[in-house]
Amino acid sequence: MGQSFSYWELKTWFTDVDLAIVGSGITGLSCAIELRKKHPKAKILILEKGILPNGASTKNAGFACFGSPSEIIEDLKSHSMDEVLGLVEKRFKGLEILRQRLGDNTIKYEKNGGYELFLAQDKDLYTKCSERLPELNKMLHVLFKEDTFEAVDNLFGLKRLMPRLLLNKFEGQIDTGAMMHALLAYAQKQDILILNGQQVLDFEDQGNRVVIKTGDFELQSRQLFIATNGFAERLKIKHVKPARAQVLITKPIKNLHIKGTFHLDRGYYYFRNVDDRILLGGGRNLDIAGETTMTMGTTPLIQHRLRQLLQEVILPGVDFEIAHCWSGIMGVGKQKKPIVGRLSPNVAYGVRLGGMGVAMGSLVGRELAEGL
Repeated sequence: MGQSFSYWELKTWFTDVDLAIVGSGITGLSCAIELRKKHPKAKILILEKGILPNGASTKNAGFACFGSPSEIIEDLKSHSMDEVLGLVEKRFKGLEILRQRLGDNTIKYEKNGGYELFLAQDKDLYTKCSERLPELNKMLHVLFKEDTFEAVDNLFGLKRLMPRLLLNKFEGQIDTGAMMHALLAYAQKQDILILNGQQVLDFEDQGNRVVIKTGDFELQSRQLFIATNGFAERLKIKHVKPARAQVLITKPIKNLHIKGTFHLDRGYYYFRNVDDRILLGGGRNLDIAGETTMTMGTTPLIQHRLRQLLQEVILPGVDFEIAHCWSGIMGVGKQKKPIVGRLSPNVAYGVRLGGMGVAMGSLVGRELAEGL
């Protein structure tokens, strides 16, 4: 080992590990919780490279959503109806697992609805989505037993848009920080060990054990579960690319009249109300190559566009100040469906959540736990 550990440290954290997990985000923690149900006496250890979960679980916008009309229509071009329906169902079921596990009050869940907006220049897309609402509602009726989408008036003072908004009345929002704090506490109550600041660099399945190497030490586990999503490519997992998402939040705004979650420009931009502020993110489409990165950070190009949307569309005529900006790393691919599989008999993975980690992380974690 690279460090000198005491007998107590070696005995408690590094010896006789049964199940090791890479990543303490929603998927990793959910995997560990499900593994505890299956193996009540196992030593379960999570290795997390960040001080906090480092990908997107603590950095996302807190959307409890599962698909806007334009996204579902776009998915239908490359997926069958059954596949698209399956994706929506996974997102919805994942949200249900998260809500039931932690409780709506704990995660500050609010069912304020999700709205899709269309800029004035996107008239053709707006018309197409509006005309296909009956078709989408019919497709989703098997899940929700009533119409999912409807066109509603713009009551939020938003400008430069097509006249009506498309509402998904089943969508909501959560407090990401409260959710992750509660999920970490839930896992620790299940006697799940978490080591932060430990990036897994390599591993080797040796048949009866998996040898895991970090920057500070080497340990052995009977099985290994990888839940790093946007960073999966570093650990030999194919068909997943990192996708950085930049976000900003305003200072509190008096008499803020916006309430709900909102998608704009085919989902490339998204915003919501939180604590009398507006949280706005997106813009990856402005520089797909540059935002295909595992490096945290923000860029003038995207931050300028986010501020422009605030001024011209979201908060026209309203004085506001930016309080903070940040980024998170998602895992995306050519297909929307998450991939859960094995690299070897004792190494499994659950990744490629495509920006829907809040919705699908709990379900993917459960599927990952069932994979070995």
